[in-house]
Amino acid sequence: MRDLLLEMSAIGLFRAKWTEKIHGEWISNLLINRADLTFEKLARTKDLMNRAVADSLVEGYEALIAGLTLPDRDDCHVLAAAIHCSAGAIITFNLKDFPPHMLSPYAIEPHHPDEFIHQQLGINAAAVLNAARRCRGRLKNPPLNSDEYLLVLERCGLPQSVDRLRQLCITGDRHLS
Repeated sequence: MRDLLLEMSAIGLFRAKWTEKIHGEWISNLLINRADLTFEKLARTKDLMNRAVADSLVEGYEALIAGLTLPDRDDCHVLAAAIHCSAGAIITFNLKDFPPHMLSPYAIEPHHPDEFIHQQLGINAAAVLNAARRCRGRLKNPPLNSDEYLLVLERCGLPQSVDRLRQLCITGDRHLS
């Protein structure tokens, strides 16, 4: 899913933004939950993400944190960065900690990744389909066919987007290859 979102941003469908603190959080969580990963591998992934999307790293947002309120105080840095870079949305699985009424004064909407990608499919299906093709094409160990790739995306929490991608592949005689 991360690769698909990065690819979608790299081709200009939206502007992906993050901070070093956000990087630190996902790296820490993965190190706790995935014994097969090392800090060095994840630091490399972080560097690749920063290089893949121009102007993605948000800095200078820290002064905003103290004046913000969210259900989980530890998430205020995310909102502060979003405000600082004039983001229109926060893409997160953690919607309960980003209530719409608390983000709306800043013209920011919370979106589940599946909802966000599905919306992008409605705006520019061909571009999202091409992004998915490129992501699948980079998979070498192991390579995945279209159905296997879609199953991976579904397991990542993207059932609505996967249904739409399948429809596009079937109705348009298009494939993810």
